[in-house]
Amino acid sequence: MAAAQASAGQAATTRGFTAVMAPYSGVVAVRHVELGEMASPGKALMTGFDPKDLRVVASIPQYKLADVRRSARAQVEFPSFNKWVTAKAVTLLPAADVKTHTTRVRLDLPEDIRDVYPGMFARAHFSIGRAKKLLVPAQAIVRRSEVTAVYVVDAKGGVTFRQIRLGEPAADSMIEVLAGLSAAETVALEPVKAGIYLKGKQ
Repeated sequence: MAAAQASAGQAATTRGFTAVMAPYSGVVAVRHVELGEMASPGKALMTGFDPKDLRVVASIPQYKLADVRRSARAQVEFPSFNKWVTAKAVTLLPAADVKTHTTRVRLDLPEDIRDVYPGMFARAHFSIGRAKKLLVPAQAIVRRSEVTAVYVVDAKGGVTFRQIRLGEPAADSMIEVLAGLSAAETVALEPVKAGIYLKGKQ
């Protein structure tokens, strides 16, 4: 009877191996085996991820490590769909690559982020200083051939077409303006309507 009970326990343990449980709730990204295929120790069955626990990994050169350590916040840019996200935590790994002399940094993404999946390209932006910049919404910019401009609205409601020179893109779909516009001026957020209005006045 003892041998039968031991065999039953062994069978129950072996049966338990047929159920593979992930330690988190998530999404199956890749299935590495097909139905009926033999599973073996060390062979991956599936690859999954938790959409609420994503992070971005970046490589930082050694001469920038001190600035990144002092940085209180960082943002992640996803250029494929023009989206900026503020990282909820920044972790510097205590190791450097001997070939590139860079250190890897992990940026934890917020839980409510959408349309982001493992393997996507992203850029990490660290706030290591402050500078005053003139920014305009990207939706207000008009590009005609080689001309980049905005519609400026004056205090009397008049509209003028003003050529500007742009700098680097910023967070929240904003773009830096280097020349052609001052901080006290107002730009039209709907350039199509502003163009129709200006054409009607002419």
